[in-house]
Amino acid sequence: RLLAAALAEQAQARVWGVEPSAEMLRVARGRVPRGVGLKEGRAEALPFKDAWFERAVMSLVVHLVERPAAFAEARRVLDGEGRLVVATFDESHFDHWWAARFFPSLPDVDRRRFPTRAQLGDELGAAGFADVRLVPVGDTETIPREVALERLRGRHISTFALLDPAEVAAGIERAERELPQDVEVRLEQLVVVAR
Repeated sequence: RLLAAALAEQAQARVWGVEPSAEMLRVARGRVPRGVGLKEGRAEALPFKDAWFERAVMSLVVHLVERPAAFAEARRVLDGEGRLVVATFDESHFDHWWAARFFPSLPDVDRRRFPTRAQLGDELGAAGFADVRLVPVGDTETIPREVALERLRGRHISTFALLDPAEVAAGIERAERELPQDVEVRLEQLVVVAR
């Protein structure tokens, strides 16, 4: 939603978003500005004509979709000069993520869910993309302890749904005891541009 809004408002782009959940689509419709169209659909079966777009973006979703089908669909809807941008977490991210020490199985679960650099390059090539560039991007911010705890209590990442509930409860309890007043959040992401 935030990226779609930024592209529409700041870049004056005509933007379409796709969401598989009818409920989430209703929520998104109330939050996006004019210039952003939304359709119910899946990345693996995009509800658009062939060669209809100049650019496509997949931000923090490649671990949730069937990548070969989703990448083939992105290629189908892009014109001959089209570009796909994929933003995801780099494989180096999981061991150093600020909350990993509270949830011992989380890094392994995420490593299995998220593609490696090599997998992304191979899968994009197989889908018909060329000139695949992978750019690591690191960012650090400091958040207050209460914001960090609120995120954990709200299970702010989808991986929490895959962890044992007892591990999640124990991790949150431990974080409540051990987190400092200021929490350094380091994100190791990967931006992939394919033509």
